[in-house]
Amino acid sequence: MSKFKIYAKSILIPIILGTIVGLITKNSMDYSNLIKPVLSPPPIVFPIVWTILYFLMGVSYAILDSNNLIDKKSNLIYFAQLFFNLAWPIIFFVFKARLFASFWLVTLIILVALMISNFISKKKISGILQIPYLIWCSFALYLNIFIYLFN
Repeated sequence: MSKFKIYAKSILIPIILGTIVGLITKNSMDYSNLIKPVLSPPPIVFPIVWTILYFLMGVSYAILDSNNLIDKKSNLIYFAQLFFNLAWPIIFFVFKARLFASFWLVTLIILVALMISNFISKKKISGILQIPYLIWCSFALYLNIFIYLFN
C-alpha cells in the first residue's frame, strides 16, 4: 500500500469513527445544562480538540505502519484505546453513567500511556504525537469526576 493510502486510512479511521459517535451522542448532550468545575471549556472546544487529536492519532499510527513497525501488540493497544475512547461519550452522555465513565477514562488513560510507550520504542515521534491526547484525557477525567460530584 502506498504511503498516501496508509496515511489517509490511518487518519480517516479515527476521525470518521469519532464523527459517528458524535452523531450518536448529539441528541443526548447535556453538557450545557450540567454544573461544571472551574476550567470547563465551552462546548465548541470539544469537537475542535477531538478532531485534532484524532488527526494526530492517525498520523502517529501511519508513521509506524508506513515504516512496517506495527505488530500485534501495537495494534492491540491502539485499537483497544480507540474503542475505549469511542465508547466513553456514549457511557457519559447517552447512558449518563458518569461515575462508571470516570473509571472508563482511567482505563483509557492507562491504554494511552501504554500506547505512547509502545510507539516511542518503535519511532520516537510517533509516541510524542500522542502526548497531547494523554493530557486531554487526563483533563477529561478531571471534568468527568467533578461533573459526577456536582450533578
